[in-house]
Amino acid sequence: MYDRILLPTDAEEGTELAIEHAIALAEHTDAALDLLYVVDSDVYSSYSGDEYVHEFEGLEAALEQIGEDALGSAAEAARAAGLEPTTVVRHGSPHEQIIGYADEADADLIVMGSKERSGEYRQLLGSVTDRVARLASRPVTIVKTPVVDGE
Repeated sequence: MYDRILLPTDAEEGTELAIEHAIALAEHTDAALDLLYVVDSDVYSSYSGDEYVHEFEGLEAALEQIGEDALGSAAEAARAAGLEPTTVVRHGSPHEQIIGYADEADADLIVMGSKERSGEYRQLLGSVTDRVARLASRPVTIVKTPVVDGE
């Protein structure tokens, strides 16, 4: 059914359920698992960096490190399940990079996490997951995580 599954991660809390789902599905279908983190170029290109203080050289490097850490954690969970995932970091617009990578890798399925938010929140801000689901030409599974009050 699936030969290649793509799991984009954003290093946010609440992605654990999507990671678990993608790993279980890859195990069940004997599919390859690709893990993707996109460094959002809009974040670091619009930031002057004048007052940014971090242990890394700058915001872009810090975001790359966050992505590497998130990918490492997801890859560790996949390896514990007997999988050998591919990990990739890309730069650009997240939804465009996710769709582009899925097309290049010929992924059969994209598995993404999403926090359950109110309609007003989504209308104002939208989400990468919503954009991917609307624009991708391949199947997208959305794994929702309930939001705790105050988040």
